[in-house]
Amino acid sequence: MNAPPTIPLSVQRTIEQALARAGLGAGPGPLLGVTDTSRPARASAGLAGAFAPQQPAAPARAAGHEAVIDVVARESGEQGRAPEPGVARGEGRFLRRSFSHAVGSRDYKLYVPAGRAGAGQAAPLPLVVMLHGCTQSADDFAAGTQMNRLADAHGCLVVYPEQPAGANPSRCWNWFRAEDQGREGGEPALIAGIVRAVAAEHAVDMRRIFVAGLSAGAAMAVILGETHPDLFAAVGVHSGLPYRSASDIPSALAAMKGRGAATPPPTGRAVPTIVFHGDRDHTVQARNGQRVVEHAAQAHGPQGLRVHTDTATVPGGRRYTRTVHADASGRPRVEWWTLHGAGHAWSGGHASGSYTDGSGPDASAEMLRFFLAQAPAP
Repeated sequence: MNAPPTIPLSVQRTIEQALARAGLGAGPGPLLGVTDTSRPARASAGLAGAFAPQQPAAPARAAGHEAVIDVVARESGEQGRAPEPGVARGEGRFLRRSFSHAVGSRDYKLYVPAGRAGAGQAAPLPLVVMLHGCTQSADDFAAGTQMNRLADAHGCLVVYPEQPAGANPSRCWNWFRAEDQGREGGEPALIAGIVRAVAAEHAVDMRRIFVAGLSAGAAMAVILGETHPDLFAAVGVHSGLPYRSASDIPSALAAMKGRGAATPPPTGRAVPTIVFHGDRDHTVQARNGQRVVEHAAQAHGPQGLRVHTDTATVPGGRRYTRTVHADASGRPRVEWWTLHGAGHAWSGGHASGSYTDGSGPDASAEMLRFFLAQAPAP
């Protein structure tokens, strides 16, 4: 076994100072230790990425260890396995593409459902953007969520942007940086550009474009709903955080633990939002999901929405509580799924992907059902 990397004292002190300012200090001595035996503790605290090898950084980032914000915990079963052959692929085509923008470039994978040709098809299809969590890839996230198989059943395109290690050592979307929380520039502009590139290559129903994510990907999905409400018809949030809940590492750590300051109210138009969060999530506290719901409901204006709550149990699986905020016609506009006893993992996911909880309910199926209800097929 390779020896664990040595953490420069200056780096360790930077991280300790960030934790202390966030009220999350690790106490005397080295930050949670640096040996292999400390990895589970670091991971459950969302700190595993702090010890990833660091690439040479530009002066503006020299002291900013974005990888500290590794918001995917190693809480749910064996992780890091390669997807089983065919699990991520579905029956259609899974294509690798790359997109370049003035602020950078990103690779992505595009799933074209079975029976679908190319841009020459007459009927445009809905498009679902899926944003992975830290340390994940497009193939991994597709395998875990099984969204490609659902796309075959419902006739949807699915696109999986990939965050490279050069942008974040743990491949987390940088939801906590101010430069990645606006419409112009940063990662929101890159992801929106990928959507437009897909629409240029394939017939996309521009009224039915949706975005969903897990953890850091969920936080970025919330940002996209706020910054691009003209592009995304609905947002799916699994174990994520509210818009602008952080602007740097200390505030991000505090927000993840539910100790952050009150987040600003929504600024854009109301975007339908469905939220899943485990009430035993110790990486991103469930209070964050509740705040996403509160903001989404608030955006619908002073008249508000009709609220209904019920509790049920998946046969042989997990108990959950579902709260639906519906408009006057009865259409769900905001949904809040509390997963009782669940940690930081995709609900109902397939074991071939990392960070999945197979005991359900099926977050992928419920998100797609919610999405398609917002803008039915013409």
